Amino acid sequence: MLNEQLIHVKTMQDSRVPLLEFKNVSLQRGNRYILNRVTFSVRAGEDVAILGPNGAGKSSLIKLITREYYPMAGQKDSFLKIMGKEQWNLFELRALLGIVSNDLQFLCSRPVCGEDIILSGFFGAIGLCNQRVSAAMKKQTQAVMEFLEIRHLKCRRMDEMSSGEARRFLIARALAHKPKALILDEPMTSLDLHATIKFSDSLRKISRAGIGIILVTHNLQEIIPEITRVIMMKDAAIHKDEAKPGAITSRNISDLFNSPVTVCCRQGYYHWRRR
Repeated sequence: MLNEQLIHVKTMQDSRVPLLEFKNVSLQRGNRYILNRVTFSVRAGEDVAILGPNGAGKSSLIKLITREYYPMAGQKDSFLKIMGKEQWNLFELRALLGIVSNDLQFLCSRPVCGEDIILSGFFGAIGLCNQRVSAAMKKQTQAVMEFLEIRHLKCRRMDEMSSGEARRFLIARALAHKPKALILDEPMTSLDLHATIKFSDSLRKISRAGIGIILVTHNLQEIIPEITRVIMMKDAAIHKDEAKPGAITSRNISDLFNSPVTVCCRQGYYHWRRR
């Protein structure tokens, strides 16, 4: 079963080598710093939220990890390592880290059925075109669809699915590679209430199965109970980095978003209300 496979992956991870390690990483566009000497690390299997307002540099951080952007060169004592390595083959990196983003959903919104979107992920493509799909690929695809409870949608075209349905197929595409972490960039944007609840339930199931989740968001309510650590970003830099209970307080959230709010927690989910 997929659940057992994912747990096995987690137990095999080497906790001595961080999954992600940023040290004094900067990114500049023109005269403006998009990221300014960012330093943090994430262990394999750790569930982390990267929280901050729009424009804080969160999406740029993800694009550094996926090699869409590259950090400023020539800075002393500066590096970005993934599993202890600074250089990666892009195809291998995509298998190691499952990325789900709105950009990817836009690219995948095509007349391609859900099952083929998952299968084509094995080839770094969007849709199948004369690729030789192995029995093992088909088996893993069926397993992730069963795990995420989307098998009944496998023949539906991506451009005919709701946003929530399509997002779950993108997660299935990422999980098919048995990644060491699932990185989600603003994953619940455009989802209605029902789709948000279903998506949140899927993330909780993935976390319990053993895959580490790195959730990038500006929305406090998206942080699932399984997340144990919050890295706050503001003005292109790390603002705070703490265990979740100490991080998500009324004072910290008010400071982070420059808005006076009161934060409360109910059943593991955090909410805010205006003072």
